[in-house]
Amino acid sequence: MSVRLAADIGGTFTDVVLEVNETSSSDAPVTALHTAKVLTTPQAPAQAVLEGVRQVLAESGRTPDEVDLVVHGTTLATNALIERRGATTALLVTEGFRDSVAMAQENRFEQYDIFMERPLPLVPRHLCLPVPERMSADGGVLIELDEAAVRALVPAIVDAGVESIAIGFLHSYVNDSHERRVAEILSEELPQLSITLSSVVCPEIREYERLSTASANAYVQPLMAAYLTDLATQLADLGTTAPLLLMLSNGGLCTLETAVRSPVSLVESGPAGGAILAGRVAAEHRFDDLLSFDMGGTTAKLCLLTNGEPATSREFEVARVYRFLKGSGLPLRIPVIDLVEIGAGGGSIASVDGLGRINVGPESAGSEPGPACYGRGGTNPTVTDADVQAGRISPDWFAGGTLDLDLDAARDAIADGVAGPLNLEVDNAAIGVGEMVAEQMANAARVHAVERGRDLGGGAMVAFGGAAPLHACRLANRLGIDTIVVPPGAGVGSAIGFLRAPVSYEVVRTAHQRLDRFDHQKVNDVIEELRAEAERVVSTASNNADSIETLHASMRYRGQGHEIDVRVPIDRFGPDDHQTLLRAFDETYRRLYTRVIPAWWPRSSPGACGWQPSCRLRPR
Repeated sequence: MSVRLAADIGGTFTDVVLEVNETSSSDAPVTALHTAKVLTTPQAPAQAVLEGVRQVLAESGRTPDEVDLVVHGTTLATNALIERRGATTALLVTEGFRDSVAMAQENRFEQYDIFMERPLPLVPRHLCLPVPERMSADGGVLIELDEAAVRALVPAIVDAGVESIAIGFLHSYVNDSHERRVAEILSEELPQLSITLSSVVCPEIREYERLSTASANAYVQPLMAAYLTDLATQLADLGTTAPLLLMLSNGGLCTLETAVRSPVSLVESGPAGGAILAGRVAAEHRFDDLLSFDMGGTTAKLCLLTNGEPATSREFEVARVYRFLKGSGLPLRIPVIDLVEIGAGGGSIASVDGLGRINVGPESAGSEPGPACYGRGGTNPTVTDADVQAGRISPDWFAGGTLDLDLDAARDAIADGVAGPLNLEVDNAAIGVGEMVAEQMANAARVHAVERGRDLGGGAMVAFGGAAPLHACRLANRLGIDTIVVPPGAGVGSAIGFLRAPVSYEVVRTAHQRLDRFDHQKVNDVIEELRAEAERVVSTASNNADSIETLHASMRYRGQGHEIDVRVPIDRFGPDDHQTLLRAFDETYRRLYTRVIPAWWPRSSPGACGWQPSCRLRPR
């Protein structure tokens, strides 16, 4: 028998799942799922998790010491970045590059908006502190680190009440010796500070993305470290001795220690669990292409699966100022499942703008006070209130019957906030809110699919999360989708997905080369470093189980500005294997863009690609 526990903290509800697997007298495996949905407690997130754990243990008749594994995912890091509730953070940069993060890409992501707003950096300018030092692009020391200047910054750091520090020096992804030495000095002077090195959380080219990722990690690290260690302590006090693993944004699992060191890798952990569940549904029903639709209390998430697998990326933006515009958020260079997320969940607030249009979200009523129908003091009309008024939700069975709904409060909220301003019947106003939600999600799905060369018509959709099955048919109708699958336990789908996720870890290094100058030994050395780091994390979390390794290279034509992800078919290179890389690049490039650049074009000659390797490792 195995007993495994999963907990997913969302903006409105915390979902807990207990899965009991045992063998019957006929040697046939029997699986029982016990679920709980508890209102999230924002001020003390672990409280809701523990309440849900107690409920599922009581329902199953199991005791805490019988649990073999605990898997956890949370939106706390994402919410801290969006709501700016992180630690007071300083950023140490190479002298002369103090404004690198504020300058960003020096472009306009909304060209014709004269009032365009950029997301404010997480670290204000007065806490971007320059340090005299300089590395060259190949890792050579151009200016020695001024250690006295580093120590001279300590009083300013203390006076500003800094709780966490990010260190991001120029070209540290090639040579991190200066970053590490500064970390040693600060640890001696200020041992209570959290310290993040850009060469650890994002050892890749492109200064803006690297510094933004390091700043985000430092910004949420004290909060997440305190929460995760507190949760582990409370689970132990409850009597659970099982290891605690954390869901990563790329769909894998990692140890508590890894999550505390790099909490920025957890920002999309909840949606990643949903994508893993969708992949299992695709395999069970033999769907090659699938749209995953996850709608909870605060947001809706859409993900495209190809050949039963969700696409992954190393680029992600959080806290976008403009909902669908790339470049309007804070960029993070982390491995993440490629999905689109919009502020249209059950708790999203509906309103009427000056033009008489119904708007939904992105503001949410959350769990405190929550939608009006929860009877907890909320007065704003929400999607859940509209669903109650439209008859889509049975008040007797909401949240498993654990939460009584106030039908009169839902009606009053819709009447005051939507029906009154538009001079509509309350029932029509409720339907209008639902239609706007469906159209917003359909628009996001269309944009997401077009950007990836996909046609959703005639395909299939899997709907899960507390609100997705209520709106799946209207969304499918707009997208021309023929088949909808609502899996068992759909209301806690992401938490179930956690239990289907493999222990895995992905590491990346920039080792820029041109293929016509291919140094296979240098490449092999980098791959061995990546493999050793990944194996160290995976073996710890999976009890040294056999593992599967995949190797990818980020490659581009010489002269292009951005790379594509290429699966490398070999794990060790010889002197002539640059041709193998070139063939893999051509195949991937043709699949993405239907053609490669002709051979007579100078930039397409053999060896015209730069590359950087990443290693993904998971148990077999």
